[in-house]
Amino acid sequence: MLSEGLALRVDVDTRRGLERGVPRLLDLFASREIAATFFIPFGPDRSGRAVRRLFEQPGFLRRMWRLGAPGRYGLRTILSGTLIPSVPIGSARPDILRSVAAEGHEVGLHGYDHVRWQDRLGDLTPYEVALELEMASRAYQGIFGQLPRASAAPGWRTNERALLAQETLGLHYASDVRGRRPFWPVVLGRRLETLQIPVTMPTLDEIFAWEGPERRGPERALLGALVPGSANVLAVHAEIAGGSALPILREFISMARDRGYSISRLEDLARDGLGSGEQLPSCGIGLGRVPGRAGMVAVQAEVTEPAS
Repeated sequence: MLSEGLALRVDVDTRRGLERGVPRLLDLFASREIAATFFIPFGPDRSGRAVRRLFEQPGFLRRMWRLGAPGRYGLRTILSGTLIPSVPIGSARPDILRSVAAEGHEVGLHGYDHVRWQDRLGDLTPYEVALELEMASRAYQGIFGQLPRASAAPGWRTNERALLAQETLGLHYASDVRGRRPFWPVVLGRRLETLQIPVTMPTLDEIFAWEGPERRGPERALLGALVPGSANVLAVHAEIAGGSALPILREFISMARDRGYSISRLEDLARDGLGSGEQLPSCGIGLGRVPGRAGMVAVQAEVTEPAS
């Protein structure tokens, strides 16, 4: 069977998140002897261009208001790529990326141009999609001297073109969708060879956007989302969990461990799943909504070939 526990991934979306949030998370993880997975964009920080979501995604403005976006992200990030020239993210700070890996954490791809992928993936041609992935892969190789083994689509946005292009990278696994458990993705009737490890739990920013008592106790909301005996996967954002929400993550880690959960990297979960002898299901990928998140995201859909 797949190992019980909790796989933890850190999504870095901005240069600020890389330079400020990641070091604080590294300190926390070192103090708790935790190894996690970090997904990092390697291209420009064009976060300012995300302003178009105000007009395209109902609920985006309200979500940003609840998050206190200016304080969490900083003025430079909010204007980056518009009134302020964009700056590279991962490719500009190989020192931070190497320090992440040196401390035993996994580093994977989180796109090249994060905002372009998240907001405009549906408009990109197959060539443009493949180029985004190739540029990220080349930047990764330039820093680490080896091919990437994992990728996570920015904003959980993917489609048939992206999934097929991703097959050419030779990844160990991808984490592109929200779902229930690891699975083999099926695209156009074909089972792909890149294992999908979906995020199964709400993110902190989603919880902050909720109504009701859960919003007043986010660490308890996370604890309540853990499913015993299941492959739990939590995604946190460096800009949030490595900022003012760091005490919440610290408390959640303590609470989860008190309940007997071990915390690991996604690659550990992938290795356990592939090496366990358990037949994983083959599933389609569709679009769906997640409470607290504006817009549609990729979700694990129906089982097309159930596990025996």
